[in-house]
Amino acid sequence: MPKKRKKYTEEFKGSSVKLMTEQGYQITEAARNPGMNANMPGRWKREVEHGGDGHPDSANGKVLQAEWARLRKENQRLKMEREILKKAAVCFANASGCGIQ
Repeated sequence: MPKKRKKYTEEFKGSSVKLMTEQGYQITEAARNPGMNANMPGRWKREVEHGGDGHPDSANGKVLQAEWARLRKENQRLKMEREILKKAAVCFANASGCGIQ
C-alpha cells in the first residue's frame, strides 16, 4: 500500500524556513518532525529564495524564459539603435562623409 503524502501548511513551511534563515538552524534540525523527510525544509528554502522551484518547466521558469526572450529582443534593438547613432555622429562630424554638402 503506497504511503499517503503529508501536506504541510504555508505557515508551517514559512516557520521552518525562518528557523534556517533567521536562527541559523541546519536543514536536518528544521526537519525534526515525525514523518518529515529531511530534505523538505531545504526545498522550501530554495523555493522562497528563488521564487519557485527553479525548474524550467515550472510556472516561474516559464515566466523567466519569457522575460529573458523579451530582454534579448530589446537588447538587439538597442544595439541596432546604437549603431545607427554612431553612423549619424560620424556623418554630422564630417558633413562631407555622408553626402551632405
